[in-house]
Amino acid sequence: MESLSLAQARRIALAAQGFLDPAHETPTMRTLQRTVERTGVLQVDSVNVLQRAHYMPLYSRMGSYDIDLLRRASTGPKRRLVEYWAHVQAFMPVELWPVMQHRMQHYRDRRGKWSIVEAEPGLEESLVEEIKERGASTARELDAGLPRVKEHWGWNWSNARRVLDWLYTTGDLAIAGRNSQFEVLYDLPERVIPAEILARPTPTPDEAHRELVRRAARSHGVATVADLRDYYRMSVADTARAVASLVEDGELEPVTVEGWRRPAYLHRDARLPRRVQARALLSPFDPVVWERARTEALFDFLYRIEIYTPAAKRVHGYYVLPFLLGDRIVGRVDLKADRPARRLIVKSAYAEPGAPTETAEHLRAELERLSGWLGLDDIVIEQRGDLTPALVALARG
Repeated sequence: MESLSLAQARRIALAAQGFLDPAHETPTMRTLQRTVERTGVLQVDSVNVLQRAHYMPLYSRMGSYDIDLLRRASTGPKRRLVEYWAHVQAFMPVELWPVMQHRMQHYRDRRGKWSIVEAEPGLEESLVEEIKERGASTARELDAGLPRVKEHWGWNWSNARRVLDWLYTTGDLAIAGRNSQFEVLYDLPERVIPAEILARPTPTPDEAHRELVRRAARSHGVATVADLRDYYRMSVADTARAVASLVEDGELEPVTVEGWRRPAYLHRDARLPRRVQARALLSPFDPVVWERARTEALFDFLYRIEIYTPAAKRVHGYYVLPFLLGDRIVGRVDLKADRPARRLIVKSAYAEPGAPTETAEHLRAELERLSGWLGLDDIVIEQRGDLTPALVALARG
C-alpha cells in the first residue's frame, strides 16, 4: 500500500481542485467548464456580504472573470449547469440529472426533504399546471395566499412554497434560474433540462452511487470514505460499497496518509505535483474547506463559520475567508463589500502559526485583485487581527 506524506496529500488535493490549471488572461466558457470539472459542484448560498457563494470558487481558481459566464452556463436550451440538492443546494453539471433520479425518488418517498408535505388536496397538480401555463415562476408569484406558518429556522413558508420545494427535490419541477432578488424560478424539467439529457437511461442506485463517488474522488484526489460521502451527501453504507467497487476496478487505490487515522483512497488519475504555487482567498463554501474535519487534517487549519454566532462571541469575524498561499492556508480575513461606497472592508486579518513573513504582502495583492473584480475602488482596513498593521503599512507604502 502506498504511503503519502501530508504535504503530498495537500498538493494532490489542490491539484485535483484546479489550482494547477494555467491562468487565462480573459477566462472563457471553456475555462469555466474546466474549473467546474475540477470542483464538481458549486454550492449556492444566499449570503451576499462579499459575493454570493457560487461565484467565489470560480474566482479563486480562474481569477477575475465575467460572472455572466455562470449565468450563461446555467440558463438556456444548451445549459451546462443546473441547480439541485447535490452537495447541498448547488449548481451541478446538467448530465448528473439522470444520476440524481434515485435521490429524487427518495424525496418522493419521504414527501419532502424535512417533513411530510401537508397541503390542500390538489395543490401539487394546480401548481404544476399553473407553471405549465405561465412559464418559469417564483414561489411568491405562485403563492395562492394560503395561511402562512412560521417554521424552519424562522422562515415564513406558505403551503405553496413547501410543495414547490418538494416538487423540485423530486424532479417534478426544475430550477430554471433566479431573478434579481435571488428568488428561485421554477419550471417544468422538459423546459430546463436539455432533451438529450432527459432521454438518457436512469442508472440503478448502485450505478448512481458509483458515479457520484467517482466524481467526488476526482475532485478530492485523495480522500477518506467520510470525505467522499460528504461531497454529494451520501450515506456511509452507499459510499463504502461504491468505494469497494471502485477499488476492485482499479479506479481507486487504498493509501495511507501521514497523520490520518482513517484509510484513504487515491484516484488513479490524481496528479502529484512537485509544488503548488496558489494564491487565493477561499469562500467559506469552497470545496477545499467545506468539510471541516478534512480541512483540519490536510492543512492543520481549524475553521468554523461564525455567521450564525452572536457577534460578541465571534473569534475571527462574520464572513471569514481562508487565505491559501502555495499549498498551505496561512491566514484568514473577514471581508465585506460596501457596494454603495465602493469599498472593500477588511474587518479583520489573522496569520496562522508559521505563516511566512511575506504573507501580508501576498494578501494585500490578493485583496487588490479581489476589489478590482468586485468593482470596488478602495480598500479599508480595520484594526483587528495581527496581520492588519502590516496591511496598513503596505497601503501607506
